[in-house]
Amino acid sequence: MRMIICCGVATIVPALLSLGMCAAPASGELRSLVRARIEAECASLEEMYKDLHAHPELSFHEERSACKVAAGLRAAGFDVTEKVGGHGVVGVLRNGAGRTVLVRADMDALPVKEQTGLPYASQVRVKDDRGDEVSVMHACGHDAHMTCLVGTARVLAGLRDRWRGTLVFIGQPSEERISGARAMLEDGLFTRFPKPDYCLAMHVSPEMPAGSVGYTEGPALASSDSVDIIVRGVGGHGASPHATKDPIVLAAQVVMALQTIVSRETKPTEPSVVTVGSIHGGTKHNIIPDEVRLQLTLRSYSDAVRERQIAAIRRITRGLAQAAGVPEDRMPIVEVGEANVKATYNDPALTRRLAATFGGWFGKDKAVARPAVMASEDFSFYGRKEDGIPCCIFWLGAVDPVRWQESERTGAPLPSLHNSQFCPALRPTLQTGMAAMTAAVLELAAQP
Repeated sequence: MRMIICCGVATIVPALLSLGMCAAPASGELRSLVRARIEAECASLEEMYKDLHAHPELSFHEERSACKVAAGLRAAGFDVTEKVGGHGVVGVLRNGAGRTVLVRADMDALPVKEQTGLPYASQVRVKDDRGDEVSVMHACGHDAHMTCLVGTARVLAGLRDRWRGTLVFIGQPSEERISGARAMLEDGLFTRFPKPDYCLAMHVSPEMPAGSVGYTEGPALASSDSVDIIVRGVGGHGASPHATKDPIVLAAQVVMALQTIVSRETKPTEPSVVTVGSIHGGTKHNIIPDEVRLQLTLRSYSDAVRERQIAAIRRITRGLAQAAGVPEDRMPIVEVGEANVKATYNDPALTRRLAATFGGWFGKDKAVARPAVMASEDFSFYGRKEDGIPCCIFWLGAVDPVRWQESERTGAPLPSLHNSQFCPALRPTLQTGMAAMTAAVLELAAQP
């Protein structure tokens, strides 16, 4: 019952449904039109959300989700192309001369067993790419993102007299594997389709009440690099360690030495994370192995910090191996993974412009500046091309306001993203998400 309350309609505070009628009177008519269209679409969009939530799909397998998004955009009047960069969907709506605005929604889910108790909770179990059977859940809110994308498309298609230009709405696969954006770009997203002047996205927040919107200027989400280290030695009998070069001892030294990258090589004012998430080596009590494998994740907001992290890892591992007398042909191997992403950077001018828009639509107390986070997003790729397209991803409050207030009062934690109990307060989250993205697009593509 508790989880149903958190996601149900019954807890909606009526004020949230007004979409913040506190901006200048001149824009009141437009806000009323948007509010009315959202209200008219709400019932069908809630059903779409529940269907998506009950049928999540892992990265690279978003076939059903892509079909739902494609059908929704096509019904709204968009010219739709499917299978762009895998299961990617691109919908284009032209409405005369003007700016081109791209809006992205991610589609993939996570290998998490849902424990929300919702009547439409996911029961899906599939085999992942390694052949292991896993449960699947939309624990990161991508079902809300897809639903808001289709809802925003419907609203804007019905308000063509209020904007000019071209809309490019995309359903992106494989965000959780930080590879879908790259795949769509490599498949011609900016060449086969109208090239955007702005790129927008939003992400639900488990730390903000539904009805609010958060924004971050500049670095908003961190870079993410996966690094594999193979610490090599010379194995042998555990009773004769002097005849070996023990990679387990060396790996332990490496783990400890890597901590100094943040504490002693990075300025205290520059955020940096170096985490060893996995270490494996050896097979038996009395055998010194030939190698130990480590897996790391690196996070930062700066390309310079990221490069220093990687260079330091190479230097430290090699230096310790040399100090241990490891032969040159057994030096450690450091591999930086290909599926990495640089920091997501919100164009400051664009972000300030949208923040002012959100303040006018929802009230300044509902448009909140948020600190950057160390999570990562492949939305960064859209602004990392040589074109330097201004981008902005903003946060969409998703917590039932009553539960959020209680958490603020007691300090009791709320379910985070990727948690088996995460679920948004359904109707106010969808309504605010559609209103916020509609407001953003109208601001950037307003009729002259």
